[in-house]
Amino acid sequence: MIKQLVNTDMVHIKAFSQGSPLPYTVLDATHINAAYPNQKLEIRGGGYGSDAAAHPTNANQFYVLTDRGPNADFEGCAGKGKQFLVPSYTPRIGLFELQADGHIIKIKDIVLKDRQDKPISGLPNPKALGGTHEVPYSVNGQPMTMNPNLPFDEVSNPIKTDINGLDPEGLAALRDGSFWISDEYGPHLVHYNAEGVEIARINPFAHDERNNVVINGKQILLPTEFTKRRANRGMEALTITPDQTTLVAIMESSLDNPDESGRVSSLARIVTIDLHSGQIAQYLYRLDQPHHVTSGIAALSNHEFYLIEHDRKFPLQDQSAQKLIYKIDISQATDIEAVLNAKNIKQDENIGLTINGQTLEQLVAETEENWQILEAMDIKPVKKTLVVDVLATLEYPHDKLEGLWLRQDGSLGLLNDDDFAMTDTEITTSNSNIEQKYLDQEKTIEDANRLYIVMPTEQDK
Repeated sequence: MIKQLVNTDMVHIKAFSQGSPLPYTVLDATHINAAYPNQKLEIRGGGYGSDAAAHPTNANQFYVLTDRGPNADFEGCAGKGKQFLVPSYTPRIGLFELQADGHIIKIKDIVLKDRQDKPISGLPNPKALGGTHEVPYSVNGQPMTMNPNLPFDEVSNPIKTDINGLDPEGLAALRDGSFWISDEYGPHLVHYNAEGVEIARINPFAHDERNNVVINGKQILLPTEFTKRRANRGMEALTITPDQTTLVAIMESSLDNPDESGRVSSLARIVTIDLHSGQIAQYLYRLDQPHHVTSGIAALSNHEFYLIEHDRKFPLQDQSAQKLIYKIDISQATDIEAVLNAKNIKQDENIGLTINGQTLEQLVAETEENWQILEAMDIKPVKKTLVVDVLATLEYPHDKLEGLWLRQDGSLGLLNDDDFAMTDTEITTSNSNIEQKYLDQEKTIEDANRLYIVMPTEQDK
């Protein structure tokens, strides 16, 4: 690893309301753009925006994470799933630098690899490690199978999965040059060295031999109830405290805990893992609306964090869209891992804390007023304070706000996920079921990765 010199000369930009584009390459230009059938669609790399993190020593450099790669909803002979349009794509970390004039250059890519130094894929995991029966399809619309030369057969040639496959969503960059990444599959927390090679893993599956984090003689695992994550709603955001001791991650939304009845809950779970003591704590975060999701998180201290909450709507298409940055404080919140069993309160080894036999998701899903029941039991969610109403502050047209870069001057770098500039289309043609990703209903403004900078200020909401 090349040692970076400390750079404290922060780039200050007075007018940054429209953002600055990230450079990209074209991964594929062979597919028809369904929105304009006479045009080819550009699948771009690109795709940087699942999360962001500050470079530990260079004030103007930041890391950005991709997800599993270009994909689209698809239903074929093996059922519903995803079509992987660039099947050879490997999830990666990009290092970028913000120049004094506001332009952004890419320094390098760090391709993620398994412990044998082989590039991983973005394919789903086996069922035993969090797979949700999401069928991967190839570019030609055929199921991706264990033997690609033979037709799909559930017994003799089943669907291909990847034990090391990740759908990365959360990123923490450490001072030693290594990275922790969270994902939407397991969920998994994976530690990579500076070259992108896996060195450690934490997930909820006790039987997974790759779980090699042992502290004070105890194997460290995520809470078992995290296996109830919804498809594409896993561990969406990740950070590490400034003292480099504690990982802090949050699930994107409510869990299917114990089943889909918890899906309409406004409850999201935060987990903290002390890498020195092995102590695991879990806290409740109350979403403004059940359909909201969390995305990026950045640590201010060991107990205060900036957190993105938004609704995935396109502001140019829906005036009700919300993109919000909260400052949250876990210091006065209840660690639900530490709640003791009582008459109507039980810790269940599979579904976590229950109240009168209900999971917390079920309880809150019944009515928002049940948050008061939790408060009466002295089970308190984290405190949240609005610090940026993004749409009131910036000219932000994107649906996905996912990358959060805490800069040395206290400002926030915000990055959108452009989905490799492509998306599914509701109007399919005989030649295509995908189109360029557009921000407006008229389909004239293409989405692209952009960096926005804003200074947070506490405000009433």
